[in-house]
Amino acid sequence: MKKKVFLSMIAVAVLSITAFGNSKTEKIEKFKVKGTCSTCETRIEKAAKGVAGVTFAEWSEETQMIAVSFDDSKTDVHKIHMAIAKSGHDTEMHKAKDEDYNRLNACCKYDRTGLNTEMGGHERHNH
Repeated sequence: MKKKVFLSMIAVAVLSITAFGNSKTEKIEKFKVKGTCSTCETRIEKAAKGVAGVTFAEWSEETQMIAVSFDDSKTDVHKIHMAIAKSGHDTEMHKAKDEDYNRLNACCKYDRTGLNTEMGGHERHNH
């Protein structure tokens, strides 16, 4: 059920982008973000949407994937990864600083072992 809702939201975002004629600069990216619960979902999405130029963000607890839509003339995917990592959540590109991770609620503490292989093989940065 969550997958259907997640895919529906992506479809709505794509249609909205096309309807407003911003398809030249609007990009959609999907990537892994570590988290455990609905509180994480709220925090992750808020961090992504807090980046200027991000128009849509939806994270799935089930798949650990986020879909983001953004104006690539205002931001880039690297900045979105950094904002999410600053909120305490590891992404494919950026590992959250320990102090940011340690600020998470106890229920939000995800397993950080084996992240290099789990998170997709991208070069990992510690910011």
